[in-house]
Amino acid sequence: MAFSVSALFLFGVIVIIFIRNKQMKLSHAILAALFGFMVSQSTAAKPIQDFLSQLAKTISSVVS
Repeated sequence: MAFSVSALFLFGVIVIIFIRNKQMKLSHAILAALFGFMVSQSTAAKPIQDFLSQLAKTISSVVS
């Protein structure tokens, strides 16, 4: 299933607005989960995963 960048961007903005306004309800949580699902199947998944892995390694080395 392929989604365009604009659809991912739109869902991302909606999720951010709900979180910032502290109005995260069940329907909004479902929307956030769908957004995560769509991002995981996009071309952005690999760079995001690499960034988070590097961040975890950096934090781990600073804490130890």
